[in-house]
Amino acid sequence: MEMVCAIVHQLTKNLTAEELEAQGFAPYYVDHTVGIWPQSAGGVPFSATTFQSKGDPITDLTEDLAAEQKARTTYDNLLRLVKDPDVADPLRFLRQRELVHFQRFGESLRLIQDNLNRKNFYAFNPDFDKQFCD
Repeated sequence: MEMVCAIVHQLTKNLTAEELEAQGFAPYYVDHTVGIWPQSAGGVPFSATTFQSKGDPITDLTEDLAAEQKARTTYDNLLRLVKDPDVADPLRFLRQRELVHFQRFGESLRLIQDNLNRKNFYAFNPDFDKQFCD
C-alpha cells in the first residue's frame, strides 16, 4: 500500500487545480487534496471489511490465495495502462510479490491438506468438527 500511495503522490503532487479537474480528479481533490485515500477504481473507500477471516486455516488460506490473484490481476491491468517506467517498475515489483505470496499460501494450504484424513474430499478440518460439532 505504501508503494502505491507513493506512486499516486508522485503523480499528483505538482498538478494544478485545473489539471486535476480536467483529469476527473476534482471530487477526490475536494475531499483529500492530494493526500492518499485508498479506494477502488469505482470510488469505494478501503475498509477493514475487505479482509476475510473465518478462523479455519483451509478457508482462510483459500481466501488469501484469491486475494493474491485479485491483486495480481489489478497490477496486470495497471501495467497495461502505465507507460512511465518510474511507475511501471514498482508495479512490476508488487506484481511479482503477489506471485510469491500466492505460491507460499498454496504451499501452506497443501501442507494442511496433506495432513488431513486422506478420505477427506471436502477439505474441511475434521478435528474441529469432532470437537465442536458432534
